[in-house]
Amino acid sequence: MATGKGVAAPPLWPVEARLAALLPDLLVFRKPRGSEHELATAQGVLLGVHVTGFTALMDRFSLSCKSEHDMDTLAHIFSYYISDIVEHVLCFGGDILNITGNVLLALWTVEQNQLSDIITLVAKCSLEIQEKFGIYHTREGQDLQLKIGLSAGRISQVIVGDEQRQYLLVTGRDVDGVQLAQRLAQANEIVLSWNCWKLCEQYMFEVEIMREDEAVKLRDMRIIDPFDFDEHFYKCLDYLPHYRTSADILRTALELDPDSALEQTLRKHIMKNLLKKIDEGQPMEYISEFRTVTMVLVSLEFHKTAWMLHLCHLIQEAALYISTVIEKGGGQLSRIFMSETGCMFLCVFGLPGDKKPDECAHALESSFSIFSFCWENLAETKLVSISITSGPVFCGMVGAVARHEYTVIGPKVSLVARMITAYPGLVSCDEVTYLRSMLPAYNFKKLPEKMMKNISNPGKMYEYLGHRRCIMFGKRHLARERNKNHSLLDREKELEAFRMAQQGSLHQKKGQAVLYEGEKGCGKSQLLAEINFLAQKEGHRVLPLKLKEADSKQCFYAIQTLMAIFFEIDMCPAYYRQERLHKQLHGMVEEPLHCLFNDLFFVKFPLSFKVSHMDDLTRQKKVKACFFQVLQKAMRETPLIFLIDEAQYMDAASWEFLGTLLSSVPIIMVMTLTPTFTLCGWAQHFLQSPQAIFVPISKLATTSLLRMACWELGVVSIPQELQIYLLRRCFGNPLYCEVLCQDLLSKNILLFHDLQKEEEEENSKWETLSANAMKSTMYSISPASSEDQELYVCTVKDDVNLDTVLLPPLLKEIAVNQLDQLSPGEQLLVKCAAVIGHSFHIDLLQHLLPGWGKNKLLQVLRALVDIHVLRWCSKSQDLPAEPILMPSSIEIIEQTKEERKSDAGSPLRLQEELSLPQTEVLEFGVPLLQEAAWELWPKAQQTALHLECAWFLRDLACRCGSCHGGDFVPFHRFAICSTKSSSGTSRFCSYKDTGSILTQVITDKLQLPSPQEEEFLDQLNRKLAQTSPEKDMLTTKPCHCKEVLKLVLSPLTQHCLVIGETTCAFYYLLEAAAASLDLSDNYMAFLYLRKASSLLGQPSAFSFFKKHKVKICQFEEATFCCLRSEVCFNMGQITLAKNLARQALRLLKRNFPWTWFGVIFQTFLEKCWRSCSLSQPPDNPSENKKKLAILQQQVQCLSLLWQLYNLEATASSRRFAYLATVMQENSAKESASEAQVVSTYVALSQFSQNMGDKEKWLHCEQMAIQKNSLCWFSREGLLATAQLMQALAYTKLCLGHLDFSIRLGFQAREICRHLKKPALENLVLSVLFRSAFLKKKFDLCVHVLESQWALISQGHDVLGLACFYSACLDLLLYGKGWLCRPFGECLHFIQHYEHSCILNSQSNVMLGVHSSLAMWFAQDSQWKLFEHHFSKARQLVKRTNASLFGSHGFVRFLECHVLMLQKIPQGVFTHTPSETPRQTLKYFKEFFSRCVTCPVYHQWVSELKASVMRYGKRESMSLTNIIRPFDTCLTRIWIEGEFLEENNSFEGNLQRFVRVADVKENKDEEEIQECIC
Repeated sequence: MATGKGVAAPPLWPVEARLAALLPDLLVFRKPRGSEHELATAQGVLLGVHVTGFTALMDRFSLSCKSEHDMDTLAHIFSYYISDIVEHVLCFGGDILNITGNVLLALWTVEQNQLSDIITLVAKCSLEIQEKFGIYHTREGQDLQLKIGLSAGRISQVIVGDEQRQYLLVTGRDVDGVQLAQRLAQANEIVLSWNCWKLCEQYMFEVEIMREDEAVKLRDMRIIDPFDFDEHFYKCLDYLPHYRTSADILRTALELDPDSALEQTLRKHIMKNLLKKIDEGQPMEYISEFRTVTMVLVSLEFHKTAWMLHLCHLIQEAALYISTVIEKGGGQLSRIFMSETGCMFLCVFGLPGDKKPDECAHALESSFSIFSFCWENLAETKLVSISITSGPVFCGMVGAVARHEYTVIGPKVSLVARMITAYPGLVSCDEVTYLRSMLPAYNFKKLPEKMMKNISNPGKMYEYLGHRRCIMFGKRHLARERNKNHSLLDREKELEAFRMAQQGSLHQKKGQAVLYEGEKGCGKSQLLAEINFLAQKEGHRVLPLKLKEADSKQCFYAIQTLMAIFFEIDMCPAYYRQERLHKQLHGMVEEPLHCLFNDLFFVKFPLSFKVSHMDDLTRQKKVKACFFQVLQKAMRETPLIFLIDEAQYMDAASWEFLGTLLSSVPIIMVMTLTPTFTLCGWAQHFLQSPQAIFVPISKLATTSLLRMACWELGVVSIPQELQIYLLRRCFGNPLYCEVLCQDLLSKNILLFHDLQKEEEEENSKWETLSANAMKSTMYSISPASSEDQELYVCTVKDDVNLDTVLLPPLLKEIAVNQLDQLSPGEQLLVKCAAVIGHSFHIDLLQHLLPGWGKNKLLQVLRALVDIHVLRWCSKSQDLPAEPILMPSSIEIIEQTKEERKSDAGSPLRLQEELSLPQTEVLEFGVPLLQEAAWELWPKAQQTALHLECAWFLRDLACRCGSCHGGDFVPFHRFAICSTKSSSGTSRFCSYKDTGSILTQVITDKLQLPSPQEEEFLDQLNRKLAQTSPEKDMLTTKPCHCKEVLKLVLSPLTQHCLVIGETTCAFYYLLEAAAASLDLSDNYMAFLYLRKASSLLGQPSAFSFFKKHKVKICQFEEATFCCLRSEVCFNMGQITLAKNLARQALRLLKRNFPWTWFGVIFQTFLEKCWRSCSLSQPPDNPSENKKKLAILQQQVQCLSLLWQLYNLEATASSRRFAYLATVMQENSAKESASEAQVVSTYVALSQFSQNMGDKEKWLHCEQMAIQKNSLCWFSREGLLATAQLMQALAYTKLCLGHLDFSIRLGFQAREICRHLKKPALENLVLSVLFRSAFLKKKFDLCVHVLESQWALISQGHDVLGLACFYSACLDLLLYGKGWLCRPFGECLHFIQHYEHSCILNSQSNVMLGVHSSLAMWFAQDSQWKLFEHHFSKARQLVKRTNASLFGSHGFVRFLECHVLMLQKIPQGVFTHTPSETPRQTLKYFKEFFSRCVTCPVYHQWVSELKASVMRYGKRESMSLTNIIRPFDTCLTRIWIEGEFLEENNSFEGNLQRFVRVADVKENKDEEEIQECIC
């Protein structure tokens, strides 16, 4: 945080210079003395600068309840303000002695005869400081002002401390004088002490006498000619031997030659944790942190009659004792400074590297020890006051680069100073310290509230009375109560250990102990609460006890409390305690021995003669023997169980007693332990007993943790981003999950939605989609509540980024404790890794660690991996070994000269130059550590590091190397580069173009005429004949785009958001959304687009008022609409998807009509004009790519539109869909992309088949085959080929060529798996299942369904699950005993999702589902349920088309219809349907007219139709034939236009591609099995 205007810290300062920058010249140039503690004197001028208003500013921040943000702002304001003052003082030759709180003290050391000249110099310096920096206006409305005091005369200096740590003190009458002058000064005033006034050239000053013999106020200097002062200034420089000699540096001390002796001397004056970081070579800006600390301020006031030398000895003695005591408790004596009345010692617990649990308790105990020592051992002490506060502070560097100090800043620092004066003579603490110490309340006394200057609400104050044993014992209780509403999760193994101990105690008549060990928060107390409930339920007597750390210091405390609970005297009033104890002991312990329990239970039985003659040891043995006797007798009546929580705090005497009890009494003991504590010898002996069972508590499983989160939030499901948030921070720890959920509720960042509304409705606005997106993925966690209870789901508010939600203080404290257990180098690595994210690449990590070599990095990484702080990710998550971006001559967009120079350190060149091995990816292995380490960084440094990450990752933000690079939104950066300045999106959106085959072919193709189809086929045959197996596309490297999304794009969005580059963040959010859709992760795409929406702000109700918060170009807005349209389509939001697609086309200058007349006119134009007059491309290559970007988005929007309209069966929708296909075809042709054209023809063939246009269907497939020739030599082309093969498999299935369809399907699946295209692979598997099903190869059906389940079960593809369960129902109905999923699971899915918008829009699929369910219930004669599902199917049949799923559903519906027709005479239906054979035959007629492109079902439908006609003639009809329709082979299948078999050239090409010889229709079973393998 230390800064200097115009002065930058060198990248590699020597250690001596770094030490000198932290210390005054008075120490750096100090001459060696015989005794370090010798009092030295010198003449000099002191300047004290007090920043007034700073405490009031901190008070304002403390009231805002945003401590982390406020601490950052506060530290930023003070550091930058004080740095200017420091530099100004250094320019005038001053030596900055210290910066304490809001006071700066500087010294000019000179000879006595030079004092007057130096006073003039310092006065001029003071006037300039007031003129330049006198008033600092803050945004918070609290001005900072300066009060300056000057003093001159004799200055005494002494060094106190030992050989390890030393402190410089400056004292004397004139030091008190400068403090008095500061106190008398008002804001913007300069006051001179009386001695300073007497020593100066008084004629040169305009002053005002304030108090006679005390101080004067300086108004101005009487120097008329400015050159006079310049001459005076240079004259004074001769008096200052250490004034800078170079204009480039402000202090001579920073240029000293290396001197080991000097270095060792200087090191003694710097705190140990800071020295470790300096030795580690950490940059100055990396040292500052925000953290919660505990501060102890010790004030010693001495009698005025004490001699100075004697006072120095007293301070020395106090300093040695204070530093020793504080360091034992885990703190450090930060600094010692003199006040007007004495001396003050500032101690800090919890500085970086020093954080330990229970620091507040240690601070209180250390303070009381210091308080007692000072009163008892320091003779001249008049008053000892100690104050303790706890809270968040800034710990770091303050000042300029040339001179800075390590200090703490925060409201609690001001409070601890005010408490000293408010509560003198006491050990006082604030309420936070009192609560966090967890010490017994009887060790404190509440203090009266007092007003404190500039602190509006200091809070409650307490006096610490020291550790006292109160006249009471502990009470029965456990830390947690059992949750009556929810069962204990994932603790079967632990409970089984308790049950085994019960059985062992019962059968073996021996004591049994179960010790559960686990980290804090793992559920130990909750487990004890469950055991307590189970034991009491079984009739056991349970004695519960929870111990605290303070209890370990009281001998026999645990047994004392347990026996008090046993005798039931722990809860009774004191006056009744003795009577109750007497009744309990009667008959078990002799009356004369009752007085043994007087001290133990605070009673007053008369002392008997027998006991009076016992010594202490004998009495203790007798007490234990009585306890054994009592417990043995009690065990004969009722089984007894001791429950001891936090047993590591048990005293040694209690451990000894329990060990003896365990071996002599058949009692059950259940204890919990925390592994970090070292147990005493008796505890170790107890653990080694054969009757003790040690059980480590395991982490909660993922599903159990998420279920717990649902319970805490009161919902039945949570969204995916919230699941990731909890899993990454909890790591199976229940306490963390509970605290995080409570924190989310308190911060009000969740929205709750009622799940039990009748139906899921379509949204008309994108902003209201969160609930429906959640409902589409909600049943990943089953509801845990009863049916009559209201059910809710929750979503995260749109403007909330969970990645930046700060940790609750409790969890942050735990994580910081863990962080401080690491070495300084390990801490720095973890902090830098935390900036990158949960997962990080070691190359990027090394980029953030200045001066770290590869060997050092790997060494520290291995050490962190060994202790499980970090862990290596699996190989599947690693980035590929080859560079993601291939070196190329295409330059970075709008790259400046500075950026070109920085390319030498780019990740690609670095990797090439050093020939590094394959890079690795790591992730955090400890919960909360990444989040806590990230929060420690000051905002300015945090932003700088995120900026470094963004610069490093920007060149990697594209498709992987095996995909030949390029944007996920095609040609994205080329479309925006002309609209962005160098400071805009192109700042991070630049990359080295890969020169991919797609880019090169398309760009060149725009200038060349298209060859004829025959030439393409001949060229394809020649290339295939020359292709060797080594060059086969299927042997290329797999796609790593998923890793690019995880490790590059997703982090880049976060980095850009943190540094405030919202335009770049929007760009990468679009890229991440496109990548997620490309990887078939619709929900993550929705999340990225929702973040993008929050960046743009809420849309205005009026279009002419629309103004985005982020400036984006028209192409990005169109892309944003297009991506949202695709997401809405996948979520079943059909109307919104249409509107967004239309909006995107309008922004892309390609309007889509709204009316039927517009459709007709636009269709005419597209057919007759646009297809014949494609515009000529511009000559500029960048303009070519920009046009390609627009055409690609047009094709995507039009493809979405025809698919959206294709979901509706109306004539109007068909016209719109047809127009969209024509426009898509024209745009694809205009782009001149062969892969795009092939994909378009495949889509057109699918549309034509759905519409029943057989001629168009087969024609489009022929065109796709002809255009496929150039697509085999790029990844894009391979994808188009896979789409074509899937379409061909689909075609062969529809036409009835089932074996050929299976063969093509397996080969298409092989390509899809290689390309990592799960959505396309799922389509292929659906076709494969249907072909195998119609061939009655049910074993193959099961194999295909299992593969399909592996694809869709990990995601949230509701439509894919519906298709899967539909296929399972078919297998259940007709599979002859083959089973993939039970019927109950299928029915459960349909019941939960049938109202989903996704399934409501998929009439084809749902027709088959409801018809199959109706057939199932018909088999079980559940006719009411049959009617229910058949009525739903009847509503859907009019909304279907001729697609495979539509035809399949229609067939199932006809079967149900015929079955119902047969059962009407039997009266099985509740409501008699009015169905006649004539009406049924109308459905058959509609089937044959609609499903003309799906003849595979025609024979069976014809047979069904014939049976209906026979039924109309009163002929019998067999139910078996209806329910088992495929028992007879399909002997005749109506097939027309088998162009695939006739097209020998394509069949030959296909044979070479799939490397399968002699593809024929009739393959035997063995060949099919080979394809499966």
